[in-house]
Amino acid sequence: MNSESQGLSGLKRVLGDLPGARPGGPLCVVTAGIHGNEPAGVHALRRVFATIAQGKVPLQGRFVALCGNIAGLERNARFISEDMNRVWSKERVSALRASDPARDNSEQREQRDMLAHIDADLDDPHGKVTHLDLHSTSSIGPPFTVIAGPGASRAAANHLGVPLLLGLDSVIGGTLIEHMGNLGHSTVLIEGGQNDAPSTIDHHESAVWLTLEFAGVVRSADIPELDALKARLLAGADGLPHELEIGYRHRLEPEEEFRMLPGYSNFDDVVEGQLLARSGPGFEIEVRAPWTGTLLMPRYQGQGLDGFFLGRRSTRAG
Repeated sequence: MNSESQGLSGLKRVLGDLPGARPGGPLCVVTAGIHGNEPAGVHALRRVFATIAQGKVPLQGRFVALCGNIAGLERNARFISEDMNRVWSKERVSALRASDPARDNSEQREQRDMLAHIDADLDDPHGKVTHLDLHSTSSIGPPFTVIAGPGASRAAANHLGVPLLLGLDSVIGGTLIEHMGNLGHSTVLIEGGQNDAPSTIDHHESAVWLTLEFAGVVRSADIPELDALKARLLAGADGLPHELEIGYRHRLEPEEEFRMLPGYSNFDDVVEGQLLARSGPGFEIEVRAPWTGTLLMPRYQGQGLDGFFLGRRSTRAG
């Protein structure tokens, strides 16, 4: 773990909340640490708020940043009781609102508090809303985005310039971007790189500034070293397809033993029948690629029910 990934004790839900120059301006909400083993977004947001304060960067709208799974971040655990990025479906959110807080598990307590902040932020007078959710992966690889919600989400993702994965919502549900998209807001998830790589913090920092620009919260001319921020984010995407369609999720059972073979990375090309992992007691079951495509998010961590995903070049119109 890199040195900047230390010091996550005493976290608060609100990492920062800055008003804009005028009431009713655009609102940009950035979330980080929904998975507790993904600290890079928290550190990137601290950098951005420090730069705004030191450089007296003017804001045209409101900028709010929220911390997700605080208990998980403090323990460097993806989750304590359940995956906090699988509990945001309409049904789960409605059930949480109607349930007794005294019966909450760890992630439900986190979600209830986070939901209260999101509700309050959205209740305040504002213009358009843009949401960015900062994530990272257990495997190495370049940054990429996932979207939900209205067509403007695609425009927000394209503004970042890295590969866009389409169709993930058809194989997994209950993500935070699903919740924000259901509310009709532009919403983008960015996977910035490997969980503890220093470059992942850099990628997230760039993504936050570019999203503030897209949202109209900070003017391009007021962003320090904007060209360098763009170049830093784009560097890892050179030669990669602009869009991929997710077509397969290798779903794991809650207690299933699973081990990816070493050496796989995001955006590796794999062929049908290629040995990717082993599972089962003693890892005697071979897990092979069901078809030829692009490997995404191979799991090299202990927790989580997603072994890996496969994608193909998208044929959807941009």
